[in-house]
Amino acid sequence: MPNGIIIIDKPAGWTSQDVAAKLRGVFREKRIGHGGTLDPMATGVLPIFVGRATRAVEFFEHAEKEYVAGLRLGLVTNTQDTTGETEQEQDVDVSKERLLTVLERFKGPQEQIPPMYSAVKIGGKKLYEMARQGKTVERKPREIQILELELLEGEGRDFLIRVKCSKGTYIRTLCHDIGQALGCGGCMSSLRRTMAGCYDLSRAVTMEEVLAGKTELLPVDSLFDHLPAVTVEQKHLRPIYNGAAVKLPGLADGEYRVYAPGGDFLMVGQAEQGLLKTVKSFFEVKDL
Repeated sequence: MPNGIIIIDKPAGWTSQDVAAKLRGVFREKRIGHGGTLDPMATGVLPIFVGRATRAVEFFEHAEKEYVAGLRLGLVTNTQDTTGETEQEQDVDVSKERLLTVLERFKGPQEQIPPMYSAVKIGGKKLYEMARQGKTVERKPREIQILELELLEGEGRDFLIRVKCSKGTYIRTLCHDIGQALGCGGCMSSLRRTMAGCYDLSRAVTMEEVLAGKTELLPVDSLFDHLPAVTVEQKHLRPIYNGAAVKLPGLADGEYRVYAPGGDFLMVGQAEQGLLKTVKSFFEVKDL
């Protein structure tokens, strides 16, 4: 059975669920999840977890993301991007210097109100479902962090910005809020995710390449490259398969990538006072 991670360069017009559904057929595997939803208009890095690798999705939930986004000034829409209905449009006279000054205000920790056109649930209903019915409800602001915000190019009303941010950040809303701060309104005109966690576009493949059978899954332990590796002895395998802690005297406290003597990735483990415990296992169940 296939197990691993594949980084898709998501095409425009596809939802993240569309990609996952297509790959269930490609890999003949029901256990498929994705690492962070992208809007249909967006392209770029979409990590897909296949088979037993879906157990790693929870470790990806808080991963930082990086985007290159189109910022269109002078246009406000109901979806906060150019796919929506125009609510306000006006001429723009904003210098690069003024835009740079305003961008500085949006760096760092802050609160952001989720857009109505989002999958956030209030009272058990998704906001976008209510928005399509013409309803607007009060949303609580969320704590987010803009780690980096850079003006790449542009003039007049169209600019390109690079954003590195925390989980839960809506780039559409960021563009909208920048427009509000400038006094002319704004929205997102394009979006490309260039990085998600430890994966960037250099590791991404297209759907065409996947459908042509020209790609391979990345091993699930690639997600944990930042952790030191430790290889256990044969005698430790049975206890590990049974979920028990094993004694490894001298192993420093901390998290580890844990491997079998033959090199198979077993688990993410936590060492404490010479005992190695399972945080999350990734081995296939087998008889010893």
